[in-house]
Amino acid sequence: MTAQGQLDSVQTALRQLRSGALGMAAFSQVAMEQHSLAAALPERFGEVLSQLLNRLESSALFTEESCSFSQQDLLDSLQLWLDKARLQLQKTEAKN
Repeated sequence: MTAQGQLDSVQTALRQLRSGALGMAAFSQVAMEQHSLAAALPERFGEVLSQLLNRLESSALFTEESCSFSQQDLLDSLQLWLDKARLQLQKTEAKN
């Protein structure tokens, strides 16, 4: 699958996570298995994604929103990551 296709898969998984159709562990697995996407993006994207996923999994330990682990904020940050990754892929494709 192409990097763009894998990005779309992560976007779909995030929508499923937000709706409750997918658990956090399953979402993390989907996000981390997108090797073509990771290879197509600068290294810093992988570092940021890993940090966000670690925080998201930690937030699952809390049943309610906590001041240090807001699940909604983390999901919003994941969406921002996806948006920036999409722009980066578009820039890369435009150069080629």
